Amino acid sequence: MTSKGLVGRVLLEHKHLYRVVTNDGEWLCSLSGKFKFDNNREAFPAVGDWVVLEQMPGEEKGIIQQVLPRQSQFSRKVAGTTMEIQLVAVNVDYVFLVMSLNQDFNVRRLERYLLSAWDSGATPVVVLTKKDACEQLDYYINEVESIAFGVEIFAVSSVTGEGIEDLAALLGEGKTGALLGSSGVGKSSLINALSGEEVMAVSDIREDDSKGRHTTTHRELSLLPGGGLLIDTPGMREFQLWDSSEGISNSFQDIEELAMQCRFRDCQHKQEPGCTIQEAIRSGVLKEDRYRSYVKLLRELAHMERKNDLAAQKTERDKWKQLSKAQKNNKKRKV
Repeated sequence: MTSKGLVGRVLLEHKHLYRVVTNDGEWLCSLSGKFKFDNNREAFPAVGDWVVLEQMPGEEKGIIQQVLPRQSQFSRKVAGTTMEIQLVAVNVDYVFLVMSLNQDFNVRRLERYLLSAWDSGATPVVVLTKKDACEQLDYYINEVESIAFGVEIFAVSSVTGEGIEDLAALLGEGKTGALLGSSGVGKSSLINALSGEEVMAVSDIREDDSKGRHTTTHRELSLLPGGGLLIDTPGMREFQLWDSSEGISNSFQDIEELAMQCRFRDCQHKQEPGCTIQEAIRSGVLKEDRYRSYVKLLRELAHMERKNDLAAQKTERDKWKQLSKAQKNNKKRKV
């Protein structure tokens, strides 16, 4: 007999096998054939998901039958030209956007992270690491504050422990966070500092460019001493948007508020008289590179929407072709 209806949480995913923790312990689980047939890739379990499973007779293994509804979902487009979504973190309360206080710091990349974080349903938090090696902290804080409106900012050091306690206070009993950032920003070191022990392997950064080597190669959910949970993710060499159309208003509210004050409703913000955006750029209130980033992201989202529509149309055509083919085959059999 199988034990049915057990609920567990996905700790680790590896090649369609999942390490799931339940009240009866941790099990290695796979997907049921019906689940794989009935669902697309976006619906497949991800680290942080709550799932319903059945235990295999006499083994500490299970079959996942269902993924329970998600409270939040941070995603991106997979690298390359393929139109496919990649789940980065699900069911998290906080998305920790991690950047180090060295050459890795990049405001334009942070804008991308914020855009998707606002759409995820989780609360974005900016974490600036390697504070102990930074001599221009105020500069970096000001740069983040200029684009991350209403977002908490933590400057921390995994070496000295400075700021770690304040960050850990967010991850109390039952709270889940996810660390997102490029390689070498110190995500694994941060988990070790928050855990009070070395639970993640750490690689040194390269001295020539302050960039790190890949340490984390998979997503994994770790339990913290205070009862919270933290998901570490592989470093992202690129971050392509998937669908962040709603988050644009939160991430670029300064620009959208300026646009509403233009003399003409259809202002293109180029040479039109009474354009408040161009006036803000001339006066230094708005940085031109931030406005260019806004326009670029809008174009990228519009392009993504068009490609998604084309992909959806193709899927629909293929479905009807298959149905038509099946009907013809049935008619032939009857004859």
